[in-house]
Amino acid sequence: MVVTAIGAVVALLVATLVDFAVAARSEFQMSRAIAASPRVTIDPEVTLQGFPFLTHAAQGEFTGAIIAARDVPLPGCAGLGGCRGELGATLGALRVQSSRFAPDDVVDTDSVSAYTKLDAVTVARYLRITDLTVSTPAPDGKAGGGGPQDGAPSRSSGVVFTGTVALPPSAGDDPQHPPSASAFDGPKARVSVSVDLLVVDGRLVIRATDFYTGPERHADDDVPPEMRSAVLARFSLELPTIPLPWGLAPQRAESLGGDLLLRADTGRSHLRLDEF
Repeated sequence: MVVTAIGAVVALLVATLVDFAVAARSEFQMSRAIAASPRVTIDPEVTLQGFPFLTHAAQGEFTGAIIAARDVPLPGCAGLGGCRGELGATLGALRVQSSRFAPDDVVDTDSVSAYTKLDAVTVARYLRITDLTVSTPAPDGKAGGGGPQDGAPSRSSGVVFTGTVALPPSAGDDPQHPPSASAFDGPKARVSVSVDLLVVDGRLVIRATDFYTGPERHADDDVPPEMRSAVLARFSLELPTIPLPWGLAPQRAESLGGDLLLRADTGRSHLRLDEF
């Protein structure tokens, strides 16, 4: 009985390892197929959901998939070192032609939740405020909100941007000086402003609404009253059209910790892998 029990455990362990190995191979093949998309520069991370994997692969059905492609070039940053973002998607239950994925394979999924993530460096290049930082204040009225127990805070209004601008802001447009004016040798101010994030006609609009004075960490150098409107305007911008996976149109924008995200959700879809 002991030998039989040990044999059963060993057999189960071997079967599990084989299942994981086959899953890893299929995820690699799906990653390579998605990497055939013209705008994907490095193999994305792919997780196929469903255990045991071999059973789902034999049926051609999985409970879902998670995809994340980093370092994807974004438009609108010529001459600024280039802008890059992370494109990702969570797929609902999906049906596949084969678990040996090829670029021209089409998967059928019940739902798609897609995003494009812009980190603070990318947002800084778009705004031409190279020392920009992005932060998301804790939810209103929630003491300690935004801690590890709450996950990364997220919001579409009241996001805090902090950066240095010249005084007046137009002085920082001199091509002889860095765009952010952080190295500008004339009058300047490092300030925090509250911004709203909107999607208008499929484009991300960043709209500064007021100077931010706390309670979270912030900067509040003196800005002459006659320059306050111009300084706020320096933190406002309509970005060029930012791509989402499979050409989905962005529906909403939000911050997530120190990043900005464009998001879109849709129902049942047929997705060709190399069109990610």
